[in-house]
Amino acid sequence: VQLQASGGGLVQAGGSLTLSCTASERTYSRFIMGWFRQAPGKEREFVVAYNWSGGATYYADSVKGRFTISRDNAKNTMYLQMNNLKPEDTAVYYCAADSRLIASSVRYAHEYDYWGQGTQVTVSS
Repeated sequence: VQLQASGGGLVQAGGSLTLSCTASERTYSRFIMGWFRQAPGKEREFVVAYNWSGGATYYADSVKGRFTISRDNAKNTMYLQMNNLKPEDTAVYYCAADSRLIASSVRYAHEYDYWGQGTQVTVSS
């Protein structure tokens, strides 16, 4: 599976961005998809995960209420709508996928087999 992430950019605090992650395979529907982010000098951090087949969604506390995940089955694409962005949201955002995850594992980057290339999000104060 190949993942293509896009949509990053520079935005002022309080603004919004939408990230996209497109998968190469039509079996996208059986995967758990996730977004992670990594700021300079920090470890990769869980943002959100979505169980494509069951619809369950898992958000990090730091983004709950501000970020929303959605999908477009026809385009094999997952979206991350980010609202009320804060300077601490600045990071490279990565999408990830795996077909074997269970709910207790979705927050751990090492559990994902497939990764996109990352897209930079910069939030200015």
